[in-house]
Amino acid sequence: MIQKLIEKIQKTKAPICVGLDPMLSYIPEPVVKKAFAEYGETLEGAAEAVWQFNKEIIDCTWDLIPAVKPQIAMYEQFGIPGLVSYKRTVDYCKSKGLIVIGDAKRGDIGSTSAAYATAHLGHVKVGSQSLAGFDTDFLTVNPYLGTDGVKPFVDVCNQEDKGIFVLVKTSNPSSGEFQDRLIDGRPLYEWVGQKVAEWGSASMDGTYSNVGAVVGATYPEMSRVLRKQMPNTYFLVPGYGAQGGTAQDLRYCFNEDGLGAIVNSSRGIIAAYKKAPYDKFGPEHFGEASRQAVIDMAADIGSVL
Repeated sequence: MIQKLIEKIQKTKAPICVGLDPMLSYIPEPVVKKAFAEYGETLEGAAEAVWQFNKEIIDCTWDLIPAVKPQIAMYEQFGIPGLVSYKRTVDYCKSKGLIVIGDAKRGDIGSTSAAYATAHLGHVKVGSQSLAGFDTDFLTVNPYLGTDGVKPFVDVCNQEDKGIFVLVKTSNPSSGEFQDRLIDGRPLYEWVGQKVAEWGSASMDGTYSNVGAVVGATYPEMSRVLRKQMPNTYFLVPGYGAQGGTAQDLRYCFNEDGLGAIVNSSRGIIAAYKKAPYDKFGPEHFGEASRQAVIDMAADIGSVL
């Protein structure tokens, strides 16, 4: 699967992932009002507004990007209707030829991880049939439970030609409370990176592995160390834009071949119409604002590669 992502990145010349993380506050008022008029101020109404918002952004950006990353929590908050909207979003993105990275950060004991892996990446046996659940292409995974929690995902990746991105060094300010702790003279994130490379060696797809790593743009010196440590691991890089990461901060995430990383931007793209210089588009053209934000992000990243 990582090879498919690389091919999409090379075709679009944009190592960009659009984070489809919709909050109702991001959605223009006319879209929300229309959904509420049809479904009322209900969970169904909120989920419909989310779906219509996502669809417009996808329609305006799909030809520019290789991948999207819907964060499942933004859908789960609206209960079952929200999850239906999540699934509609996944399926619609795939119909447009986009790679879908499900951001669910799953990870538990072995049998539970196997169920999570089946739900998001694999097929479940239902009578005589084998059926896909959410059917994303990649999934983010929490490694806190160690190999017992990660190996079931790797097994499904190998069976289904799917991929995962394992949390290694995240972009949030308090990540260092645990991730930077020294263990035998090395920070914990380096130990996790070492295990990710080990797990990844069992799921190679060409030069790179289907087992990737989440490495935040907000800690460039750490990404430099991790890039050397994991030369065959693809990085999913959050933290660009709204969280403070810059194009210069990204340069260590990439290998010399210009590959090795895909950079996520969520509200910087989907809510671009709310901020300069994209507020000129106005709420009625929020999709066009998102398209311009993608174009500008691609140029910004390209300037340092």
